[in-house]
Amino acid sequence: MVKRSRIIAFFLVILIIGSTIGATTKNILNNMKLGLDLQGGFEVLYEVQPAKKGQKIDKKVLASTAEALDKRINVLGVSEPSIQIEGTNRIRVQLAGVKDQNKAREILSTQANLTFRDANDKLMMDGSDLKQGGAKQTFDQNGAPSVTLTLKSADKFRKVSQEILNEAPNNYLVIWLDYEEGKDSFKTEVNKAKPKFLSAPTVKEVFNQDSVSIVGSFTAKEAQTLASLLNAGSLPVKLKEVYSTSVGAKFGEQALNETVFAGIIGIAIIYLFMIFYYRFPGFIATITLTIFTYLVLLIFDWMNGVLTLPGIAAIILGVGMAVDANIITYERIREELKIGRSLKSAFEAGEKHAFTAIFDANLTTILTACVLFFYGTSAVKGFATMLIVSVLMSFLTNVYGSRLLLGLWVKSGIFNKKPGWFAVRPSQIKNLTDNIDTVDLPTRFDKIDFIGLRKKVFILSGTLIVAGIVVLAIFRLNLGIDFSSGTRIEVQSKTPLTTEEVKSAFTERGLKPDDVVISGNNNQIGAVRMIGVLSKDEIASLKADFKKEYGYEPNVSTVSPTVGKELAKNAFISVLLASIGIILYVSIRFEAYMAIAAIAAILHDAFFMIAIFSITRLEVDLNYIAAILTIIGYSNHDTIVTFDRVRENMQKKKRLKTVQDIAEVVNVSIRQTLTRSINTVLTVLVTTACLMIFGSPSIRNFSIALFVGLIVGVYSSVFVAGSLWYVMKCKELKKKGVIRTVKEKRKYSDQPQV
Repeated sequence: MVKRSRIIAFFLVILIIGSTIGATTKNILNNMKLGLDLQGGFEVLYEVQPAKKGQKIDKKVLASTAEALDKRINVLGVSEPSIQIEGTNRIRVQLAGVKDQNKAREILSTQANLTFRDANDKLMMDGSDLKQGGAKQTFDQNGAPSVTLTLKSADKFRKVSQEILNEAPNNYLVIWLDYEEGKDSFKTEVNKAKPKFLSAPTVKEVFNQDSVSIVGSFTAKEAQTLASLLNAGSLPVKLKEVYSTSVGAKFGEQALNETVFAGIIGIAIIYLFMIFYYRFPGFIATITLTIFTYLVLLIFDWMNGVLTLPGIAAIILGVGMAVDANIITYERIREELKIGRSLKSAFEAGEKHAFTAIFDANLTTILTACVLFFYGTSAVKGFATMLIVSVLMSFLTNVYGSRLLLGLWVKSGIFNKKPGWFAVRPSQIKNLTDNIDTVDLPTRFDKIDFIGLRKKVFILSGTLIVAGIVVLAIFRLNLGIDFSSGTRIEVQSKTPLTTEEVKSAFTERGLKPDDVVISGNNNQIGAVRMIGVLSKDEIASLKADFKKEYGYEPNVSTVSPTVGKELAKNAFISVLLASIGIILYVSIRFEAYMAIAAIAAILHDAFFMIAIFSITRLEVDLNYIAAILTIIGYSNHDTIVTFDRVRENMQKKKRLKTVQDIAEVVNVSIRQTLTRSINTVLTVLVTTACLMIFGSPSIRNFSIALFVGLIVGVYSSVFVAGSLWYVMKCKELKKKGVIRTVKEKRKYSDQPQV
């Protein structure tokens, strides 16, 4: 009997959810804060240094410095800037959407320490004598822009002017900005009009007033900036740039459009695949995946998170990985249908058996994402945050949401005796009276003896590992500036570029490019890497020159040697911690041998990603480390699903008495999960391939690393991890003297028969 009320309930739920998504998505997207790599802007990491001898850099000093920087950012009119104190002596500033990056850089680092000195450089007054908010942009009698200062005390200004007047004929009141003792002198510098020198009015009378005007060769904009800086106050410390990155607005806009387009194509292909392969459950999957994408964006918006290019990649990748929960569940439901269960019973049993595998696999992915978050830089943190949100929302929508929506149809009875809607042919269904369990079901991979292939697999992997070690010894890694320090510039042109043209543009400006890579659909992007860190003045000059020559402002990133070493150390620690965490978790949830096999497979995958990048000379940067950790989580995700089935089949066997029993359990488990492994990796490969082909060149190496890692990961999960566990389990049985049979085949054991 068909229960139409459940079908009506399904459509009501879809109507409510669909209406909510339709009504709120536009607002969510409009409210979403874009990172500097998507809208342009720049990020700089300052090392806070003492402004004078004996000064200590403590939390109070860092807080006051951050406050002063915040006031200066208000001068720029940047909405929602990010200022973060890091460690004991660093401050990170992120300004997304800032239009004049050179001006922003200058305003942030300028001390704005105002001093009034006589002609002999004797300090008469300083910025502390300025009334709060007392600097204003005005115009002098000739209509030229000037800055008027209101002082706290008219009496002090009278005494200063009297003292200077008494020093005739050198009766000047010299006004400086960021005066450095011993470096600048009125006598030697006044006629050179250096930026620190503001003006030197002649004192002809005693001023009994509280205001003074600074006149000079100002534009109205420059005068307004100076007034704003003086009102913001001087910095209590010196700031040294140790890391910086900037992205032109055009680069950001293009990267956003390309990556979103890649995501739409990838997700559309996944939807079509799920409907084609899994029929009606696949249709339910497309609904839950749509809800999943909406919830990820909604939660990220609630978190007030900043969406970056790697973050979008994490959403797209998350859709591919979220499909895995559906695939595991649907494969288990199909198995239960094939042994003769009713649709309702198959649905309940399939959901139950799939839950533990999904739970364990997702938890290890969250573990690696957390490591990424704690040890990554801002862009990597964005990727990690989005990955964590994606995994959690995937669990909510593609486990519980899918169970609810599909359950309404299953329990309605409309599909009773219609297994074709669940991609199961009637000829595949056994009779319950045959007393067949899922472990006894035939698969399309029954002819493959995975354990029998283990020697060939070990030889193949061993040979490739040795070859990889040789390659690494000869070529080493093509380290990006994140790890080797230096400067990276991305030049974009309206016309195709050549390597020679880009090199020439740099050498003409006295700069020596170390490496030049041309990319983009029409070779319109040139990536240049240089040894040495450019100063802020050199960066400002380079940006202005290249914008004039090519039409677009280039992206410039700098990393100091100190920060480069720290990033390399953090990358190593992050991989190590992720590995240790996985070993501990799998040991607790499964057993130590499975943990050892899982981590060996993970290290196997990570090494191959490193070796391939070495021989292809692709650049290794922080996004590459994010890719390695993602693959560590994903590969372990795949391995855990296989080991979960091994554990289940072991329980059905009750006791493994021979090596043949062990081989049978491993072979059957891999065969039963192989369809799921292939389908899952295909869906993620599709999204990754779309990122490679259609996505932004900025994350192309990241996408390539993921693509390679996914292929190697499924290989290790299917062929390496299970075989390693088999070898260790056989040794355990031999030590315990449990092996009794003399019928076991030699191909299953390297040990003498007992």
